[in-house]
Amino acid sequence: MRKNVESGKQSAMDHFDFVIAGAGIVGLTTALAVLRRAPTARLAVVEKEPAPGRHASGRNSGVLHCGLYYGSDTKKAQVCAVGGRRMAEFAAEHGIRLDRCGKVLAATDPAQLPVVERLLANARAGGIRAERIDNRTLLALEPAAPPEAVAAIHCPDTAVIDIQGVMATLAGRLRDAGVRFFFQRRVAGPGPDGAIATTTGPIAAGFLFNCCGAYADVLAKAYGFARAYALVPFKGIYWKLAPASAARVRGNIYPVPDIAMPFLGVHFTRGISGDVYVGPTAIPALGRENYGLLAGARPLEAAAILVRLARLYLADVDHFRNLAHTELRKYAKAHFHRCAQRLMPSLGIDDLVPTNKAGIRPQLVNLAEGRLEMDYILEGDARSLHVLNAISPAFTGSFAFAEMIVAASGVI
Repeated sequence: MRKNVESGKQSAMDHFDFVIAGAGIVGLTTALAVLRRAPTARLAVVEKEPAPGRHASGRNSGVLHCGLYYGSDTKKAQVCAVGGRRMAEFAAEHGIRLDRCGKVLAATDPAQLPVVERLLANARAGGIRAERIDNRTLLALEPAAPPEAVAAIHCPDTAVIDIQGVMATLAGRLRDAGVRFFFQRRVAGPGPDGAIATTTGPIAAGFLFNCCGAYADVLAKAYGFARAYALVPFKGIYWKLAPASAARVRGNIYPVPDIAMPFLGVHFTRGISGDVYVGPTAIPALGRENYGLLAGARPLEAAAILVRLARLYLADVDHFRNLAHTELRKYAKAHFHRCAQRLMPSLGIDDLVPTNKAGIRPQLVNLAEGRLEMDYILEGDARSLHVLNAISPAFTGSFAFAEMIVAASGVI
């Protein structure tokens, strides 16, 4: 086993077979997948933050999805259920906390019934355990769910997991295998003589995997890719249930999604800590790290994002205008409460208490067509592979997604 040296500095003699840009869940699992195929390869992970998982990976809900939402012709469907099972196996192997609490989806409008059938068809096609249940069963599973739901689905394999435990264990395994980590350093693009340029000097490397999440399009463009795309950030804001109200939620209560919209909508999740979170929103954000109202927004970046959002709004492809109106209203607690109350009719507005939990969904936009891309997109050549649009369920499916990424590179 090679001795690992973790540092922000690099010897002039160092040369790596592979460099992973980004130490989120996709970057770490991709590193692991590389080592499975090439155990003796020299591998480095370069991350602009001081530790792994500081953004989307460390801020998500911790839900391991079963894959019900995705049609069998999508990359998401190909990796979600398989990846979720592998994540659960990884948790069992390493003693990471996981609660297979299940999930119910409640339809509250007869217009949602065709979507219920579509979701059940997805489950059958993907070999996913999901069944339509009556209201008595729904309320036995989740007493706070709407008692007059017009239909409901139960997904027993949905789980919640200790996100930080997963990230720390993965990083530890990679260090033990000799992977070099370079923190507080950012990959900037191709460097001289085939090297990779970073903010603290070039790294000699054979191949780059761009797993930069919200910045993946920026790095991809430096390599001549993602010409037709740009990432637009959407902010996921949560509220938390007060303890008395939280006691009425056992696991996950989700809506039946509106297929005209790209996001799932407000739902209830009992996290691994025992807290119950309500959300997230999908509000257009002013920056890739704009977690607060204005915090994290940089003027030039915000201006570019606003231009892209304005074009999406004017084009109104896939009902984007309605999405923007719907989500922006959720900044108001009263409107957010009304959305949440559809799934928990007994919810009082004072049952929602503030939390600092927030995340950014880096959503890829097809600039030529003026629409949001809803599946994973991979672009690359003989020297680099760029993972674009690594959005939910990227955490759930990460172990399987990483295998897809490495296979797509064609270099191992």
